[in-house]
Amino acid sequence: MKMADIAVLGHGVVGSGVLEVLLSHGDSITRRAKEAIRVRYVLDLREFPELPYAEVFTKDFDRILQDPEVRIVVECMGGLEPAFTYAKACLSNGKSFVTSNKELVAARGAELLALAQKNNLNFLFEASVGGGIPIIRPISQCLAANEVSEIAGILNGTTNFILTKMIRERMAFADALSLAQQLGYAERDPSADVEGADACRKICILASLAFGSHVYPEDVHTEGITQITLEDVAYADAWGGVVKLIGEVKMLDSGKLSIQVAPMFISRESQLANVDDVFNGILVRGDATGDVVFYGKGAGKLPTASAVVADVIDCVKHLKARKYLFWEDAKPDRVEPYGTVPEDFFVRLQGPESSDQAFAQARTRLPGAARIIRRDEAPGEVGLSVGGISENQLRMALDQLSGEGLRVLNRVKISDF
Repeated sequence: MKMADIAVLGHGVVGSGVLEVLLSHGDSITRRAKEAIRVRYVLDLREFPELPYAEVFTKDFDRILQDPEVRIVVECMGGLEPAFTYAKACLSNGKSFVTSNKELVAARGAELLALAQKNNLNFLFEASVGGGIPIIRPISQCLAANEVSEIAGILNGTTNFILTKMIRERMAFADALSLAQQLGYAERDPSADVEGADACRKICILASLAFGSHVYPEDVHTEGITQITLEDVAYADAWGGVVKLIGEVKMLDSGKLSIQVAPMFISRESQLANVDDVFNGILVRGDATGDVVFYGKGAGKLPTASAVVADVIDCVKHLKARKYLFWEDAKPDRVEPYGTVPEDFFVRLQGPESSDQAFAQARTRLPGAARIIRRDEAPGEVGLSVGGISENQLRMALDQLSGEGLRVLNRVKISDF
């Protein structure tokens, strides 16, 4: 039986999971790969003398780079550096590269894919978006005959857990976040989760893959869930839906992309409405298939590790042939400027007198607005749904209403998924 030697960079949660999967499923992995996969090195600054594979640890990346027997390098460190430097060095020196690092792929994916193509190698990253949910292969292969027009997803388990607690148990945001941290669903500093940065990186990867040119996170409008209140959750329920943090990208008639991450009202009839707790869901809309939904745990040690190992198997099977996975560098003006595309919104206002008077006043600036009534509305409070208006137009109207004595409590997008 032939042997394929690999190296693993990082022995944290995901890296140790990769070793666990490789060791516990060795026979079945060998059958699928048609070669035995051996971990020749694990790069980590720490030492793990208690582990049965303690002898493979190294602190020297150059040992890995200069070893001709290592054909595949797996990166599970996270962060942009030194991951990018290591990826570029490996792909420049005859080694295919597998990563679970969403920050790396979102920021430098086009460059690394081009380098892999130039050197007839593979750069694979299935685990970077959905953890254990297969989504990169389905978009690039299974749905390749479709013209994908839209993708929308619940792409972060921490925020989804928090919102689920707010919806089901009427738990305040701060309390739900604290619980998520206690249960290990959020980092001690979960700012990338609750502010939407994590979901932003993931939707950028999917947009780049589906539409063929790199979309950078800094070009994407991103909102988190820190401003969502129990009152907003109650209005969503009265409207007929729930609040979810959604990453979405749409192809516009102009050929540009509308892409954003934001909390949104979604209808209870949506296939994403019942994606709860730490689960993720990704909806891909194609012209031939219609809506296709991928669902599962978007993070976690073994789900993510299983996706990494699947990429390793794919690399082993394609050591002498490159898999076609590619997108170009960013095209100028690819992304439509935020705030110019007509959308639907929920708006929550409060006036100094009755709710009826606040509603009548709001309609002077938002003539198409429809009222949403929830139980236990505060005095003077009113909830509205406003359709077919751009963010820029809405902000102008809300500024006018604010100047006329109405207090703007919140505004939340309404999704059509």
